[in-house]
Amino acid sequence: MSEVDKISALGNAAIERSRGRRRPIGTKSVALRRQHLYRKLGRMLIAGGVVLLGAALFGALIQPLGFTGLLALVVLLVGVAVLFGKWPPFPEPRQADLPKADLKQLAGRTEIWLEAQRPALPAPARQLVDGIGVQLDLLAPQLQTLDASSPAATNIRKLVGEDLPELVAGYQRIPAGLRTEAHAGRTPDETLVGGLKMLEREIGDAARSLAAGELDKLATRERYLQLKYEGLEREDG
Repeated sequence: MSEVDKISALGNAAIERSRGRRRPIGTKSVALRRQHLYRKLGRMLIAGGVVLLGAALFGALIQPLGFTGLLALVVLLVGVAVLFGKWPPFPEPRQADLPKADLKQLAGRTEIWLEAQRPALPAPARQLVDGIGVQLDLLAPQLQTLDASSPAATNIRKLVGEDLPELVAGYQRIPAGLRTEAHAGRTPDETLVGGLKMLEREIGDAARSLAAGELDKLATRERYLQLKYEGLEREDG
């Protein structure tokens, strides 16, 4: 490969990474971020209203604000807008948070976590992550009414909140230079893609089972992941 080709390949890879950075993979992650934004806007309006009310009372009961007072009021309102525009920041979920997430928000928070990991994954895996986002969107409505203490909920927590994040995190723990080297017949890249395909199918099956009311079938089936990250753990070790 010539130097021009190498530079072109690096440029294309950088463009691909920039396109994939924080791109939503589902609607539930967008909804959670929108809810957070609306709450911040609400606090901003309340704080701004308190400032204006205080200024009005000061001007009516003590003394008129005058030019200096109006200028100070504008500066104070801008400060309030900046403060509440940045605070509080959106609570980005960590891997350890997902198994304990509120069941109603599990799909959306898992999507947000996957969006942050997506740029570091190989291209085939990024496409599968997009597909998992679609399956999580299908699953999310069923989780709104599912009993959090039911066996079905426990099964889904393990699948979505534990197995899926651990597969992705386990891959990322492997040094980048070893991810394309075969071990036990498969490279870590291939192991990741195979695991994501299986998880995408499992999440879709769970969504369909819940939609059909087949809670017993979902709770009792013993279809554990055959992969179980063995290849990744060996490479990581």
